[in-house]
Amino acid sequence: MLVKPFEITLYHKLRLFFKEQGFVLMADKKQFRKVTPTGFQNVIFTATSYDDEIWLEVNFGCRNNQVEQIAQQFIGNTRDFWSESNTIVVSIGKYNDAKYFRYKIMTEPDIEDVCDIIKDFLITQGFPFLNQSDNLLVLNDIFNKYPKKPCKYLYNQVHRSFKGIITAKLIHEEKFLDLTDKHRQNLIRIGATHEDLLTFERLLSFLLYHSPN
Repeated sequence: MLVKPFEITLYHKLRLFFKEQGFVLMADKKQFRKVTPTGFQNVIFTATSYDDEIWLEVNFGCRNNQVEQIAQQFIGNTRDFWSESNTIVVSIGKYNDAKYFRYKIMTEPDIEDVCDIIKDFLITQGFPFLNQSDNLLVLNDIFNKYPKKPCKYLYNQVHRSFKGIITAKLIHEEKFLDLTDKHRQNLIRIGATHEDLLTFERLLSFLLYHSPN
């Protein structure tokens, strides 16, 4: 099974479902996306061909514009990507603590079955999680409740620390300075580069003089 025809079939079978939830297809970005008052939510599909199978990974996440407008100035992404970045993103497998899980498809009926499974997951777990996480208070909890532990809702744990202190500042977190120390220590512990550590300090200096509305 070839990837491109598979993707066309997959998007066709899922388009109405996502439309009913307020999402539009962005085929060039391999995702369905819904604009929200704070940014966007998206569901991203990554298909890979292995012999006679397609392996499909599904990620879902959201963007908070307030966090990303600051974070993208410091975390090294190219400017063209700044408006496309997610604040959190996680695969269905990782969300369910099955880190390397992929859907495996060989036949047309397999696509139908996988679409039904994905829709059921999104309705019962995925969309409720995104709707709940689409605000600064919940993002602060996600990033900062356990700053010494990995956060499964971001693939890059260096970026997690950057976004953690940004979110804490935006909500006027009383423990902001204590959190910066914990994230600094965590960056050192996970092996962040010297440049990452310097950039973290530049971000901190920026935030100390930043006055969120």
